[in-house]
Amino acid sequence: MNIPANLKYTKDHEWVKIEGDVATVGITDFAQKELGDIVYVEVETLDQTLDKDEVFGTVEAVKTVSDLFLPLSGEIIEFNEALETTPETVNTDAYGDGWMIKVKITNMDEVSELLDSEQYKELIGA
Repeated sequence: MNIPANLKYTKDHEWVKIEGDVATVGITDFAQKELGDIVYVEVETLDQTLDKDEVFGTVEAVKTVSDLFLPLSGEIIEFNEALETTPETVNTDAYGDGWMIKVKITNMDEVSELLDSEQYKELIGA
């Protein structure tokens, strides 16, 4: 199971890479394996400001559709448009080209509520 130590994680199986006041967000390797083959990623919240834990989009796999929850309050400033034509990138490169959104963080205090890699490993029993 791939759980990079340089990232933060949520209990909803999203990963977060923080660079200054911008967070890049995607779903974890664990989540993509649980979902199976991803066929569609939808984010209709571009340019909107949402609160932590609000739904920012959905990911559709062959068997199911799952909501995507915002790990930090902020404005969604970018969507990975490559996922519109190649959503399976989330399966093959969850922590790289499979990223989903970038968020301009409005409450940096929330960062301390995210899990580190060790806490995430405990959560999923890895």
